[in-house]
Amino acid sequence: MQKRGLLESADGGTVFLDEIGEMVPALQAKLLRFLEEKSFKRVGGAGDIRVDVRVVAATNRNLEEHVTKGGFRSDLYYRLNVLPIRLPALREHADDVPALVHFFIDAFNAEFKKRITGLSPGATDLLKAYGWPGNVRELRNVVERAMLLAEGDRLEAHDFAALQTGLGSGDPFDLPAAGVDLEKLERSLVVQALKRSGGNQTKAAALLGINRDQIRYRIEKFGLSTTP
Repeated sequence: MQKRGLLESADGGTVFLDEIGEMVPALQAKLLRFLEEKSFKRVGGAGDIRVDVRVVAATNRNLEEHVTKGGFRSDLYYRLNVLPIRLPALREHADDVPALVHFFIDAFNAEFKKRITGLSPGATDLLKAYGWPGNVRELRNVVERAMLLAEGDRLEAHDFAALQTGLGSGDPFDLPAAGVDLEKLERSLVVQALKRSGGNQTKAAALLGINRDQIRYRIEKFGLSTTP
Protein backbone atom coordinates (compact mmCIF):
# COMPACT_ATOMS: atom_id res chain seq x y z
CA MET A 1 0.00 0.00 0.00
CA GLN A 2 1.41 3.37 -1.04
CA LYS A 3 1.84 5.89 1.75
CA ARG A 4 -0.05 9.16 1.38
CA GLY A 5 2.08 12.28 1.42
CA LEU A 6 1.53 15.53 3.27
CA LEU A 7 -0.59 17.20 0.62
CA GLU A 8 -2.77 14.15 0.06
CA SER A 9 -3.33 13.73 3.78
CA ALA A 10 -4.35 17.40 4.06
CA ASP A 11 -6.93 17.21 1.26
CA GLY A 12 -9.93 19.26 2.38
CA GLY A 13 -7.92 20.88 5.17
CA THR A 14 -4.90 23.13 5.81
CA VAL A 15 -1.15 22.75 5.26
CA PHE A 16 1.15 24.88 7.42
CA LEU A 17 4.57 25.65 5.93
CA ASP A 18 6.91 27.02 8.59
CA GLU A 19 10.04 29.06 7.77
CA ILE A 20 9.01 29.39 4.13
CA GLY A 21 11.83 31.90 3.60
CA GLU A 22 14.39 29.10 4.00
CA MET A 23 12.94 27.00 1.16
CA VAL A 24 15.49 26.16 -1.55
CA PRO A 25 14.81 27.42 -5.10
CA ALA A 26 14.00 23.96 -6.50
CA LEU A 27 11.23 23.46 -3.94
CA GLN A 28 9.99 27.01 -4.47
CA ALA A 29 9.32 26.17 -8.12
CA LYS A 30 7.43 23.00 -7.18
CA LEU A 31 5.36 24.80 -4.57
CA LEU A 32 4.47 27.54 -7.05
CA ARG A 33 3.30 24.94 -9.57
CA PHE A 34 1.14 23.29 -6.93
CA LEU A 35 -0.41 26.58 -5.84
CA GLU A 36 -1.22 27.48 -9.44
CA GLU A 37 -2.56 24.11 -10.55
CA LYS A 38 -3.76 22.55 -7.27
CA SER A 39 -2.11 19.32 -8.34
CA PHE A 40 1.19 17.49 -8.05
CA LYS A 41 2.95 14.32 -9.12
CA ARG A 42 4.20 11.65 -6.75
CA VAL A 43 7.89 10.82 -6.97
CA GLY A 44 8.09 8.34 -9.80
CA GLY A 45 4.42 8.84 -10.65
CA ALA A 46 3.00 9.64 -14.07
CA GLY A 47 -0.39 11.23 -13.44
CA ASP A 48 -1.35 14.40 -11.57
CA ILE A 49 -3.05 14.18 -8.20
CA ARG A 50 -5.49 16.97 -7.41
CA VAL A 51 -6.14 18.11 -3.85
CA ASP A 52 -8.06 20.94 -2.24
CA VAL A 53 -5.99 22.44 0.59
CA ARG A 54 -5.54 25.81 2.26
CA VAL A 55 -1.88 26.81 2.51
CA VAL A 56 -0.65 28.88 5.44
CA ALA A 57 3.01 29.92 5.37
CA ALA A 58 5.12 31.57 8.06
CA THR A 59 8.55 33.17 8.17
CA ASN A 60 10.60 35.41 10.41
CA ARG A 61 12.44 36.87 7.42
CA ASN A 62 11.62 40.00 5.45
CA LEU A 63 10.46 38.25 2.29
CA GLU A 64 10.26 41.44 0.25
CA GLU A 65 13.93 42.07 0.96
CA HIS A 66 14.69 38.38 0.33
CA VAL A 67 13.00 38.67 -3.09
CA THR A 68 15.03 41.79 -3.93
CA LYS A 69 18.25 39.94 -3.15
CA GLY A 70 17.23 36.99 -5.31
CA GLY A 71 16.81 34.49 -2.50
CA PHE A 72 13.07 34.01 -2.95
CA ARG A 73 10.93 33.89 -6.09
CA SER A 74 8.84 37.02 -6.59
CA ASP A 75 6.03 35.07 -8.26
CA LEU A 76 5.82 32.67 -5.32
CA TYR A 77 5.92 35.57 -2.85
CA TYR A 78 2.96 37.30 -4.49
CA ARG A 79 1.09 33.99 -4.78
CA LEU A 80 1.49 33.37 -1.04
CA ASN A 81 0.92 36.98 0.05
CA VAL A 82 -2.84 36.91 -0.46
CA LEU A 83 -3.86 37.60 3.14
CA PRO A 84 -0.79 38.69 5.14
CA ILE A 85 -0.93 38.56 8.93
CA ARG A 86 1.86 40.23 10.87
CA LEU A 87 2.58 38.80 14.30
CA PRO A 88 4.43 41.30 16.50
CA ALA A 89 7.82 40.31 17.86
CA LEU A 90 7.95 39.24 21.50
CA ARG A 91 9.89 42.38 22.38
CA GLU A 92 6.87 44.42 21.28
CA HIS A 93 4.61 42.89 23.92
CA ALA A 94 6.94 42.25 26.83
CA ASP A 95 4.03 42.21 29.30
CA ASP A 96 3.07 38.80 27.86
CA VAL A 97 6.46 37.28 28.75
CA PRO A 98 5.57 36.26 32.36
CA ALA A 99 2.42 34.44 31.20
CA LEU A 100 4.39 32.56 28.55
CA VAL A 101 7.09 31.68 31.09
CA HIS A 102 4.52 30.24 33.49
CA PHE A 103 3.08 28.16 30.64
CA PHE A 104 6.54 26.72 29.94
CA ILE A 105 7.22 26.22 33.65
CA ASP A 106 4.09 24.05 33.94
CA ALA A 107 5.14 22.04 30.89
CA PHE A 108 8.71 21.48 32.09
CA ASN A 109 7.59 20.72 35.64
CA ALA A 110 5.70 17.77 34.19
CA GLU A 111 8.58 16.74 31.92
CA PHE A 112 11.41 17.10 34.45
CA LYS A 113 9.42 16.06 37.54
CA LYS A 114 10.10 19.42 39.20
CA ARG A 115 8.01 21.76 41.35
CA ILE A 116 9.05 25.24 40.25
CA THR A 117 6.33 27.63 41.35
CA GLY A 118 7.15 30.70 39.27
CA LEU A 119 9.49 33.68 38.86
CA SER A 120 11.07 36.04 41.34
CA PRO A 121 10.46 39.78 40.75
CA GLY A 122 14.09 40.18 39.63
CA ALA A 123 13.78 37.37 37.11
CA THR A 124 10.51 38.84 35.80
CA ASP A 125 12.12 42.25 35.26
CA LEU A 126 15.11 40.66 33.53
CA LEU A 127 13.00 38.63 31.13
CA LYS A 128 10.78 41.60 30.26
CA ALA A 129 13.81 43.81 29.57
CA TYR A 130 15.51 41.34 27.22
CA GLY A 131 15.06 41.88 23.46
CA TRP A 132 14.24 38.26 22.48
CA PRO A 133 15.68 38.18 18.96
CA GLY A 134 14.62 34.53 18.76
CA ASN A 135 11.07 35.32 19.95
CA VAL A 136 9.01 32.61 21.71
CA ARG A 137 11.32 29.76 20.66
CA GLU A 138 14.24 31.47 22.36
CA LEU A 139 12.13 32.11 25.45
CA ARG A 140 11.16 28.43 25.60
CA ASN A 141 14.81 27.33 25.35
CA VAL A 142 15.90 29.83 28.01
CA VAL A 143 13.21 28.65 30.44
CA GLU A 144 14.07 25.00 29.75
CA ARG A 145 17.75 25.65 30.53
CA ALA A 146 16.87 27.55 33.70
CA MET A 147 14.54 24.77 34.85
CA LEU A 148 17.27 22.16 34.38
CA LEU A 149 19.77 24.14 36.44
CA ALA A 150 17.49 25.73 39.07
CA GLU A 151 17.98 24.53 42.65
CA GLY A 152 15.21 26.52 44.38
CA ASP A 153 11.44 26.37 44.11
CA ARG A 154 11.25 29.39 41.83
CA LEU A 155 13.37 30.82 39.01
CA GLU A 156 15.68 33.62 40.09
CA ALA A 157 17.53 36.23 38.01
CA HIS A 158 20.80 34.30 38.41
CA ASP A 159 19.18 31.30 36.70
CA PHE A 160 19.19 33.46 33.55
CA ALA A 161 22.83 34.55 33.75
CA ALA A 162 23.32 34.25 29.97
CA LEU A 163 20.63 36.87 29.38
CA GLN A 164 22.30 39.27 31.78
CA THR A 165 25.40 39.05 29.60
CA GLY A 166 23.25 39.68 26.53
CA LEU A 167 21.89 42.90 28.04
CA GLY A 168 25.37 44.39 28.09
CA SER A 169 26.81 46.52 25.30
CA GLY A 170 29.75 44.28 24.44
CA ASP A 171 30.21 40.74 23.16
CA PRO A 172 30.09 37.95 25.77
CA PHE A 173 33.62 36.90 24.73
CA ASP A 174 36.51 39.14 23.68
CA LEU A 175 38.87 37.52 21.18
CA PRO A 176 42.48 37.99 22.32
CA ALA A 177 44.74 39.89 19.95
CA ALA A 178 46.83 36.74 19.43
CA GLY A 179 43.72 34.69 18.62
CA VAL A 180 42.70 31.36 20.14
CA ASP A 181 42.83 27.66 19.39
CA LEU A 182 39.12 27.03 18.82
CA GLU A 183 39.38 23.28 19.41
CA LYS A 184 41.11 23.78 22.75
CA LEU A 185 38.62 26.46 23.77
CA GLU A 186 35.67 24.23 22.89
CA ARG A 187 37.19 21.29 24.80
CA SER A 188 37.84 23.50 27.82
CA LEU A 189 34.26 24.76 27.90
CA VAL A 190 32.85 21.23 27.67
CA VAL A 191 35.16 20.06 30.47
CA GLN A 192 34.11 22.99 32.67
CA ALA A 193 30.40 22.38 31.99
CA LEU A 194 30.73 18.69 32.88
CA LYS A 195 32.62 19.55 36.05
CA ARG A 196 30.10 22.18 37.14
CA SER A 197 27.18 19.84 36.45
CA GLY A 198 28.76 16.89 38.26
CA GLY A 199 28.93 14.91 35.03
CA ASN A 200 25.24 15.35 34.23
CA GLN A 201 25.18 15.63 30.45
CA THR A 202 21.76 17.28 30.27
CA LYS A 203 22.75 20.02 32.70
CA ALA A 204 26.16 20.45 31.05
CA ALA A 205 24.45 20.86 27.68
CA ALA A 206 22.11 23.46 29.17
CA LEU A 207 25.08 25.43 30.49
CA LEU A 208 26.52 25.55 26.97
CA GLY A 209 23.25 26.30 25.22
CA ILE A 210 23.26 23.05 23.24
CA ASN A 211 21.26 19.82 23.41
CA ARG A 212 22.24 16.45 24.87
CA ASP A 213 23.09 14.88 21.51
CA GLN A 214 25.43 17.76 20.72
CA ILE A 215 27.31 17.45 24.00
CA ARG A 216 27.53 13.67 23.60
CA TYR A 217 29.17 14.24 20.23
CA ARG A 218 31.73 16.58 21.80
CA ILE A 219 32.40 14.19 24.69
CA GLU A 220 33.23 11.46 22.18
CA LYS A 221 35.11 13.88 19.95
CA PHE A 222 37.45 14.95 22.76
CA GLY A 223 37.54 11.57 24.52
CA LEU A 224 36.22 13.01 27.77
CA SER A 225 35.05 11.24 30.89
CA THR A 226 31.68 12.12 32.44
CA THR A 227 32.80 10.93 35.89
CA PRO A 228 32.95 13.99 38.18
